[in-house]
Amino acid sequence: MTMKLLATAAILGAIMGDASAADLSIAANSTGKNAEFLRERLVEFETKTGNKVNLVTMPASSSEQFGQYRLWLAAGNTDVDVYQTDVIWAPQLADQFVDLTDATKDMTAEFFPSIIASQTVNGKLVALPMFTDAPAMFYRKDLLEKYGKQPPKTWNELEATAKEIQEKERAAGQSDFWGFVFQANAYEGLTCNALEWIKSSGGGQIVEPDGTISVNNEKAAAAIDRAKGWIGTIAPEGVLAYQEEEARGVWQTGKAAFMRNWPYAYALGNGDDSAIKGKFDVMPLPVAADGDQPSSALGGWNLAVSKYSDEQEVAIELVKFLASKEVQKKRAVELSNLPTLSALYDDTDIVASQPFMASWKPIFQNAVPRPSAVAKVKYNEVSSKFWGAVHNTLSGNGSAAENLELLEVELTELKGDTW
Repeated sequence: MTMKLLATAAILGAIMGDASAADLSIAANSTGKNAEFLRERLVEFETKTGNKVNLVTMPASSSEQFGQYRLWLAAGNTDVDVYQTDVIWAPQLADQFVDLTDATKDMTAEFFPSIIASQTVNGKLVALPMFTDAPAMFYRKDLLEKYGKQPPKTWNELEATAKEIQEKERAAGQSDFWGFVFQANAYEGLTCNALEWIKSSGGGQIVEPDGTISVNNEKAAAAIDRAKGWIGTIAPEGVLAYQEEEARGVWQTGKAAFMRNWPYAYALGNGDDSAIKGKFDVMPLPVAADGDQPSSALGGWNLAVSKYSDEQEVAIELVKFLASKEVQKKRAVELSNLPTLSALYDDTDIVASQPFMASWKPIFQNAVPRPSAVAKVKYNEVSSKFWGAVHNTLSGNGSAAENLELLEVELTELKGDTW
């Protein structure tokens, strides 16, 4: 071929683009700086592979995100190739996703086995874990020191300490200061919060691993009634509409003594634009009484490939890249997301930038799972009925005992002969 023909071919190639390059889309949530971080990683992937990836940002609410995913997948949508998925969705969406077992067998041994197991349904690896999650109690160490207080170990101690600090800070001029913020909106986040209140009070975990509906008991009711007492006292009335970002907004502007939230809020709280940079620490969530175990709801986000994707092979490569050791390390350092790879907890760069992670490891290793594995495809209804009962109680619509009794009837009907 002459030089002239070669030049012409090169020009045509540039105009037409690389015929072998794939054009992918990934759907992911917009909590914190997740979308910004992903955009940077997608540029790296594009540069490395020559493929193009479009980011479809989803609502911060995992409940809204799940609803949209289910609509897309039920319609056989080919526009989205990769989905960022919550840890609880695997049993419900397993039939819609590609089995990643063989494609990822060269790397899955490095992951925590329990986290891989959480994404395995009937022997099929539904999604590859990208980062794990378990909430903790964030507290203003400067304010505890100022008022001579120790980090509270029980919910009653938390309530008393939060109340005292709130009163004293308001007396000092902070009229909009609150003792405690958390997530009490009627959505999946309330299921997590309330599960933690109940489990840490010896009240079970809504539906037990053997399928027994256990939520209607005195300890569970007492735990929810205790939380009801926080509304309008140590927590604002508006907390009934709070999700993660609303709680973080109050906390990060220095308007709260305690906050229940996920690890992502740690890095943001120590950002240059934060009013509480260097002024807070984290600890396990409180318990009801000595002898009870701290209970953080097991969270985490994963990456799944749609079985309707026309570019499954490249989509799998994207998933492996985003869940790789290198990207998980960047996530840990930049976003304080917890890695799903055991070795990274000993990484010197991560330890230096996020020293809290060493103490967080036992929090998520002992985390309590939501009953998605046992409820399977019915989990979403279980959760919505549960958070509805809890939100009614917190809002003053019936006592916890009354609402949990009704909930038991609804869950029994939903279960039928079997989950």
